[in-house]
Amino acid sequence: MGIFNRVLVVWIVVSVFVHESSNVEGRTHFHKKQKNKSSNKDKDSPVSDPPTDSPVSDPSPSPVFPPPVPSDPSPNPDDPGNSNSEPCVFDVTSFGAVGDGKTDDTPAFMEAWKAACAVESGIVLVPADLEFMITSTIFSGPCKPGLVFQIDGVLMPPNGPDCWPKSDSRKQWLVFYRLDQMTFTGSGTIEGNGGDWWELPCKPHRGPNGSTLPGPCDSPALIRFFMSTNLVVSSLTIQNSPQFHMKFDGCEGVLIEKLSISSPKLSPNTDGIHIENTKSVGIYDSQIANGDDCISIGRGCSDVNIEGVTCGPSHGISIGSLGVQNSQACVTNITARNVFIKDSDNGVRIKTWQGGTGSVSGISFENIQMENVRNCIIIDQYYCLSKACRNQTSAVYLTDVSYRNIKGTYDVRSPPIHFACSDTVACTNITMSEVELLPAEGELVDDPFCWNAYGNQETLTIPPITCLQDGMPEYLAESSSSYHC
Repeated sequence: MGIFNRVLVVWIVVSVFVHESSNVEGRTHFHKKQKNKSSNKDKDSPVSDPPTDSPVSDPSPSPVFPPPVPSDPSPNPDDPGNSNSEPCVFDVTSFGAVGDGKTDDTPAFMEAWKAACAVESGIVLVPADLEFMITSTIFSGPCKPGLVFQIDGVLMPPNGPDCWPKSDSRKQWLVFYRLDQMTFTGSGTIEGNGGDWWELPCKPHRGPNGSTLPGPCDSPALIRFFMSTNLVVSSLTIQNSPQFHMKFDGCEGVLIEKLSISSPKLSPNTDGIHIENTKSVGIYDSQIANGDDCISIGRGCSDVNIEGVTCGPSHGISIGSLGVQNSQACVTNITARNVFIKDSDNGVRIKTWQGGTGSVSGISFENIQMENVRNCIIIDQYYCLSKACRNQTSAVYLTDVSYRNIKGTYDVRSPPIHFACSDTVACTNITMSEVELLPAEGELVDDPFCWNAYGNQETLTIPPITCLQDGMPEYLAESSSSYHC
């Protein structure tokens, strides 16, 4: 029994000693920085001391911020949805374009286009300080959204008809087809090289001092957008087109802004911007000087807003020509406001052929400043390119056309106001308000012309217009529904 007690006491003492030793070692491990101990560690241990210049931290693992969610994918810097991702830029020189103004760079442009078309927000870059020549080309979609064609250098077609490849279309040069959410922009220049085209002996046009000069045959439009939606065209300089500078056909949702378009005053058929069968268009803050219509609006157009545009020299802003070869034309909801027109053959014009059908309605010309303009306000329903056009019984019906705050000076060779409506289909609901037009030189021409035109004057006009008839013609009121589109 005595031996048993002594053994029990010894066991208790040893147990207490071992327990206290274990606690001390534990405290040393967690709360004191160990120096020069790495050589004593087990080489196979997954635990290692922090570097000697690192502060001591809690041994528990630091949380990951933000904590991962099993359903969320890992961040991918190449993901188009990642806000930190950069747009993909496809420089045409990286695809072999030379940019010396002589080499045909068409293949390089097509390869760059294909690459940019395949990614979201791809950019085809035409770099600055180089001149690129490409032949007639169709840049077609569909493409990924957000595509940008950025011209910072000079882009041009072959120099004139003699250099134009025989296999290429002579109707158009650059065509953008079946695109959505595309931007055509840049700080560069599109040079049309139109001079030799203008001299082709096909279509006569007016020359200096009443002479007649040759004009274009089958000359190409410079830029055409076809069957496309949600387009932006901005900031470019476009000049010397063989024919129309820019055309939109079968498009919807078009924003055009801050363009500079120019060609010589006597260059034939060089319309600045032409739209046809196109809806929801805005044309803003642009400068246009050319040899034909500054802006022309063809059949099938609606919801067009023009604002902050300077035209001239030019043929002004035109709706038409419409109804050629007895065709139907429908144009509605067109507004031009805050526009400056100078040194032009026409100001704001609506022109239709005899024999057409359809209607033009909801037209507003507002806050237009004229400077030395011939035919400031004109409706011409007898439009004809020769003297062989016959008077016909049908015509495009014009109604709801307003002219408000139209002021400035006119060329006295023609009356400043001219309403020549069809014999059989009168123009109706023409509104005149605050129209004040004075001669740029010479005496006041106080005989505005009206034929079969009905409407009202909200204010007196200068010059006075007494030929505008009140009310509605009875025969038209009974059958006008047949002219609506």
